[in-house]
Amino acid sequence: MELKQLDKQYIANTYARFPVELTHGKGSQVWDEQGKAYIDMGSGIGVTAFGIADDAWQKAVTEQLGKLQHMSNLYYTEPCALLAQQLCERTGMKKVFFCNSGAEANEGMIKTARKYAAEHKGSEYSTIVTLVNSFHGRTITTLAATGQAHYHELFQPLTPGFVHAPANDLETVKKAALDNKAGAVMIECIQGEGGVIPLKKEFVTGLAAFCAEEGLLLLVDEVQTGNGRTGALYAYMNYGVQPDIISTAKGIGGGLPLGAVLFGEKTEFTLGAGDHGSTFGGNPVCCAGALSILNRIDDSLLAEVREKSEMIFRKLQGAPGIEDVAGMGLMIGVKTVKPAADVLKACMEKGVLCLTAKDRVRLLPALNIPMALLEQALDVILEAAKP
Repeated sequence: MELKQLDKQYIANTYARFPVELTHGKGSQVWDEQGKAYIDMGSGIGVTAFGIADDAWQKAVTEQLGKLQHMSNLYYTEPCALLAQQLCERTGMKKVFFCNSGAEANEGMIKTARKYAAEHKGSEYSTIVTLVNSFHGRTITTLAATGQAHYHELFQPLTPGFVHAPANDLETVKKAALDNKAGAVMIECIQGEGGVIPLKKEFVTGLAAFCAEEGLLLLVDEVQTGNGRTGALYAYMNYGVQPDIISTAKGIGGGLPLGAVLFGEKTEFTLGAGDHGSTFGGNPVCCAGALSILNRIDDSLLAEVREKSEMIFRKLQGAPGIEDVAGMGLMIGVKTVKPAADVLKACMEKGVLCLTAKDRVRLLPALNIPMALLEQALDVILEAAKP
């Protein structure tokens, strides 16, 4: 049976797939079953941080496969401990909980914030304020945290205890937190699924100060923005604040499922034995791969990310058919005169794979995409966007 027919018959109808069957790739290029080459500007929605079939990642993963592929969290394994150590040393956070995805990481962050608030402020301080246009995941609880009503419509009742306030409106967020007895405020520094919209620096710094004054936790969702994506190791570092809890996933695993919750000084001892868990969390193969990723996200690579970002903005901003370019690092949203879906289709026909976010063309290339290949992809995007 032909692959697309097999997929249609046996896979749940949750994805509107593009009509492309990919068979293999290397770096920032992939090939379909007919041998056509594509430049990958999506990196699996920000996952394959160093591209497809990355040699160092493959070596780390396959070596670990020959030792232990899984043992559960009843036992100690070296990759798990070493990855936690590196995450803490490079962020100033104190402890890490490992899971398998961004939604799970956000669930862990939410659970910890609720427990902390109950212990330090009172059980009535269970509300978490999130931002309008945010996206935090597809579980019932992370959907409730997501500040986009259309994600809520089919899945009522959602988990209670979330209030949504407008991004970049500090006074309204403060009022929402105080009026609803909030225990925490949860943000993405760049609203990725909401259209790749960065928060304003003064809003984030003001919010951090407010949380510190009122004894609220500052929760930062770094699922898509983390692990070098914005030109800093984590996006909050661009804003000069220190969160109380961080969630991350996507790029940290390099292609294997891995999520993490990082706890700061206030929250490092909030969870005790039995409070939370994950059968596959801290899997030694996933952690070995993640170590190979983090070890290479150094100052030199981050400088390259920023250089590539500047080139993208310079080349696209103000070009024919381009209304606006927003984002940070290699997480960029391009507002085109034509519908984003039409631009995406034209790019695909010419051998470039992009994404969308709301009404924008979204670019999430591998962090190490060669500059020449990136420029080639931008030329295709510019041509596809012309009115």
